[in-house]
Amino acid sequence: MNHQLDWQFQSFEELTNAELYGILRLRSEIFVLEQKCCFLDMDNKDQRCLHAAGYRDGQLMAYARIVPPGLSYEYPSIGRIVVSGLGRGSGYGIELLNVSIAKLEEMYGKVAIRIGAQLYLKRFYESFGFRQSGDIYLEDGIEHIEMTRPN
Repeated sequence: MNHQLDWQFQSFEELTNAELYGILRLRSEIFVLEQKCCFLDMDNKDQRCLHAAGYRDGQLMAYARIVPPGLSYEYPSIGRIVVSGLGRGSGYGIELLNVSIAKLEEMYGKVAIRIGAQLYLKRFYESFGFRQSGDIYLEDGIEHIEMTRPN
């Protein structure tokens, strides 16, 4: 698969201060400012996750964290999925999901993957094989659903 972005996969310990700052800034720009969610983003899960970061010309364009089984769900998960406003419409979200799923399967094998998805993105996640596996719930004032991608 050809990639538009340069991908880095790092444990929390491998992240530099500048890389971690960039990740937290992007997450805050989108989740807190753009989506107006008042929540504690630093949830003490980052330290146990693998961080997938896609860069274009040194600028962070897309990010997700790969969450080990047992931390958020019984299955491994992909969370904090985000694309910079500067990269929207460029296919970075599709690339982000593809590389995150591939890395997760490299780490854990062909296993079920569970995510908590914003409801308006249901079709997007369905295009990757995810199916709704829970009722709609409100999180930070935004409708979400649990979705599972079977192995």
